[in-house]
Amino acid sequence: QVQLVESGGGLVQAGGSLRLSCAASGGTFSNYRMGWFRQAPGKEREFVAAISWSAGNTYYADSVKGRFTISRDNAKNTVYLQMNSLKPEDTAIYYCAARRRPSYSISADDYDYWGQGTQVTVSS
Repeated sequence: QVQLVESGGGLVQAGGSLRLSCAASGGTFSNYRMGWFRQAPGKEREFVAAISWSAGNTYYADSVKGRFTISRDNAKNTVYLQMNSLKPEDTAIYYCAARRRPSYSISADDYDYWGQGTQVTVSS
């Protein structure tokens, strides 16, 4: 059983930056493909970014491409989401997720473990 704990959320003005962290425990972190999702009030959970086991491959939603960067440190069992040029529409609860299977997926249903989420609020 893998436990995931997100941190780093907060309130930031439009154009600002935040760095989210997700610390994993209870499993072999390097065996999991990691992803970030977000959910705004009244909306479905949506894919933000994913990273392969070795960090050799990354994937992004079109809405964040060029602004967000996903990375991981397997030695620290941590995955990060650097968010730059934030917009009010980025406001959401951000969730970290882990997927056992090696293939790439943007579907939340394909991820096996989830963190509790961290709130990101971007003011205009």
